[in-house]
Amino acid sequence: MNPRPIDADDALARLSAFGAVLDARSPGEYALDHLPQARNWAVLDDAERARVGLLYVQTGPFEARRVGAALVARNIAAHIERDAGDWPRELEPLVYCWRGGQRSGALAHVLAQVGWRVHLVRGGYKALRAALVRQLAALASQQRFKVLCGPTGSGKSRLLQALARAGAQVLDLEQLAAHRGSVLGALPGVEQPTQKAFETAIWDALRGFDAQRVVWVESESRKIGRLQVPDALLERMRAAPCLQLHTADAARVRILREDYAELAADVPALQQRLRALRELRGHAVVERWCAMVERGELDELVVELLAQHYDPGYRGSSERNYSGFAAAPTLSVDDSGAFDALAAQLAADAG
Repeated sequence: MNPRPIDADDALARLSAFGAVLDARSPGEYALDHLPQARNWAVLDDAERARVGLLYVQTGPFEARRVGAALVARNIAAHIERDAGDWPRELEPLVYCWRGGQRSGALAHVLAQVGWRVHLVRGGYKALRAALVRQLAALASQQRFKVLCGPTGSGKSRLLQALARAGAQVLDLEQLAAHRGSVLGALPGVEQPTQKAFETAIWDALRGFDAQRVVWVESESRKIGRLQVPDALLERMRAAPCLQLHTADAARVRILREDYAELAADVPALQQRLRALRELRGHAVVERWCAMVERGELDELVVELLAQHYDPGYRGSSERNYSGFAAAPTLSVDDSGAFDALAAQLAADAG
């Protein structure tokens, strides 16, 4: 039995039908981005790949392939012994590498000779990536977005999470980006994904939605931390109907204190992030904020940050970027614990 070639678009459309999705690239390549649910069956690890590449340059293709073949054979054998011992004969794996060449070809050949019906992606990850970008734009254009607007601390992310618990369709871009969106928004100890991995996660979320139902999303700016929201998605969001969340000031302070509790407990880290605002707010203002952190005056700090940094440009930016903002109905929240009730109401009204 020989591997069956499959085009990238077809592979993505049928992704959930495969019994296993195997990424034959090195761990370093896999870490940058990979298909959802893909397992890293590296036929060469990062060091081995570098060694074979160096041999190719220094001694030519024959020696590189001789050494590489032995490494590949050992690695494939280890993967099968460790991970495929309970695979039924009927299981159909999907296999890809960078360009669908020797690495995935070798793995697919061995699996096919065992008797599994193996599907080998033409063009490998490179073709899958191009197809995914095309599909992401198409999927974004099909969605019925509703955008939650509101200034920092109004609880937009909390309402999104409550909507998800209520059974609504939610695209939580900040969760996918591992960032809360503001200059202080980096999650402690958590690295953001790569731009490609971020886009893959968005594609995976969008393909799971029912296009006849509303998808709730937050009014993001173009960038979330160091990641950029894909243009096609951002354009669709900015043209969608909006709802504006108005949350009482005391509740906003509580929300921000709770959401940034870990950062607030690390005085040097919080001061370092505040100092990134010196160019915008001036040295004297930012140093006064840092002194407030030192003294533990965190409620007062939050009030000043909202009044002097976050709120001033909010309305103008929202009106410029979201066409539905000016006519958006207002949802009032007086307490930070009121989001589940509001979400249940919104989910019922939407669907």
